[in-house]
Amino acid sequence: MDPRMTRRTALSTGAGLLAAPALGQPAWEPGLSGHVKGPPVWRDYDQAELDAAYDQEAYQPHTDVVNGRLSSLSFDVRIRRGWPERIAYGDHPDEGLDLYRATRPGGPVFVFIHGGIWRFLDAAMSGFAAEMFLDRGAHFVALDFSDVAERDGDLGVLADQVQRGIAWVARNAPAFGGDPTRIHVGGHSSGGHLCAVALATDWPGRFGLPPDVIKGGLCMSGMYDLEPVRLSWRSRYIAFTDALEAALSPQRHVGRITAPVVVSYGTRETPEFQRQARDFAAALEGAGKPVRVVIGQDYFHQDMWETLGNPYGPNGRAALELMGLGG
Repeated sequence: MDPRMTRRTALSTGAGLLAAPALGQPAWEPGLSGHVKGPPVWRDYDQAELDAAYDQEAYQPHTDVVNGRLSSLSFDVRIRRGWPERIAYGDHPDEGLDLYRATRPGGPVFVFIHGGIWRFLDAAMSGFAAEMFLDRGAHFVALDFSDVAERDGDLGVLADQVQRGIAWVARNAPAFGGDPTRIHVGGHSSGGHLCAVALATDWPGRFGLPPDVIKGGLCMSGMYDLEPVRLSWRSRYIAFTDALEAALSPQRHVGRITAPVVVSYGTRETPEFQRQARDFAAALEGAGKPVRVVIGQDYFHQDMWETLGNPYGPNGRAALELMGLGG
């Protein structure tokens, strides 16, 4: 991948998260012969181990294959079911969403936040999951937002964009046939992080919306405490500060979360992504919040995302049950 390639041109080639040189990812892989353990930088991880634990490429060698397949599936959905409506929720060129309308009015809404290390992929590649929701009378909305590296590494910009995108959906749901009292949110990977941030948002204070505007959240394969992320290779493109780490670590703000939450992960994901999911769920449970853990046995990271479009897969089933559309 050309280092100058944007997430949109990466999508058009089906490249997704390919090529470590473009992202500055470490060359070390788990079990690589010759690795000499260095001093710990977080818990028992040395720098190479921590970097790998926040690099899905080190644990999922077929990421490019899955990303290419999801691009093709998303295109196929658009051909068969029709192109989504492209709507701006803000003034910046990145602030748009894809709306897949259900045929019956008054249906619930599922808002999806894509992953891509807060840099790559986009709403168009998320369309593969829309069909499952449409077939059950639910609207599917996929949000776009900025590449964090193009916003001076400020992850807060992306959090604000996602919050404003959800607020747009809540305010405009009746106009496109959605039920504003049945909005659910889901996100995968870095989008799972942003989903959890959205769940912990002060909706009345910031947007004048009901505190329970989000009726349920599906946090898939995400990161919920940014301390180890800050110590990993990802600090090369995110401008971490103490304030940003604290504000955007949703695990530290579980008291603000009121909606039921499903936390999911695959057993073939990196050990840190699995731990992050377990610890976030434990924090929610410890705070008395309604939470359920869904474990995808023998699923890799991107494979877990793909299951969102499968009513019998870990995430697809969880989303439908969360929305009361299962069975």
